[in-house]
Amino acid sequence: MKRTLLMLAFLSLFAGVAVAAAAQPDIEGREVDYRAGDVALKGYLAYDRNLKGKRPGVLVVHEWWGLNEYARKRARMLAGLGYTALAVDMYGGGKQATHPEEAGKFSSELMKNFDAAKARFMAALEFLRGQETVDPGRVAAIGYCFGGGVVLNMARQGVDLKGVASFHGGLAAVKPARHGEVKARILVLHGGDDKFTTPAQVEAFKEEMKHAGADVRFIVYPGAMHSFTNPEADEYAKKFNLPLGYNADADRKSWEELKKFLDTIFRK
Repeated sequence: MKRTLLMLAFLSLFAGVAVAAAAQPDIEGREVDYRAGDVALKGYLAYDRNLKGKRPGVLVVHEWWGLNEYARKRARMLAGLGYTALAVDMYGGGKQATHPEEAGKFSSELMKNFDAAKARFMAALEFLRGQETVDPGRVAAIGYCFGGGVVLNMARQGVDLKGVASFHGGLAAVKPARHGEVKARILVLHGGDDKFTTPAQVEAFKEEMKHAGADVRFIVYPGAMHSFTNPEADEYAKKFNLPLGYNADADRKSWEELKKFLDTIFRK
C-alpha cells in the first residue's frame, strides 16, 4: 500500500513538473526580410512556439540608433507575454548608427520624407499581419525615442492599429491629427526630466490630441530622463555627453503600464 501511494505521489509530482515545463515560453527569435518598394528591410520576429493558434501582434520601432539588440530584446519580452512581435527596420538594410550625429542624420532624413517612413512602417505592418501566428485584426505598435515619435505620427495619420505606445518618444507632429481620424488608442510614457522635449511641446501634444478627439493616456515619471527604459542610456550619456539616463523604477512601471494597455486593447 505504501509503495503504491509513493508511486502515485511520484507520478503526480512528475506530471506537475512536466506541465510546468510545458507552460514555460519557448521563444523563437529570428531575422526576417521584407520590402517597401525597392528598399530591402531586415526585421526581427519573435514569438512563443509553445502557444498554439493566432495571437495579437505588436510592432516594435527602434530608437534613433537603428534596429539593434535593445529593440530585439523588447520583441522577445513581448513574445514572452504571448504576442508575436516584429522589431522593425525603419532605416533599411538593418542599418545602425554608432554616433549621435549619424543617428540624427538617419532619423531626420527619414522623417523629412514622411511618405517613405510611412511606406516602411506599413510594409512591416503587412508583414506582421501575414504571419501564421498573428490575428491580423489585433495589431498594435510601440516605439522608443525616435520610434515613439514614429508610432505617434502613424496614429495621427489614422493607421489601422488597436493602439500605440510611446516610450520617451518625440511628440512633434509631422502632420497634425485631424478630428476623428485617430483610430488607435494612445499611451504616452514620458520622463519628467526629458531634456529633448519641452513643456510647451507636451502641452501642444495634449491640445492636439484633445482637438482630434483621440483616446490618450499620458503618464509622466518624475525625475526620469530621456531613454529611461534603456539600461545602456548611462553609457551613451557618458560617451557622447548627452542628457540621457536609465531609471529602473520608471522602466519597470512603464512596462507594467504597457502590459495593462495591451491587455485592454486586445480584449475581445
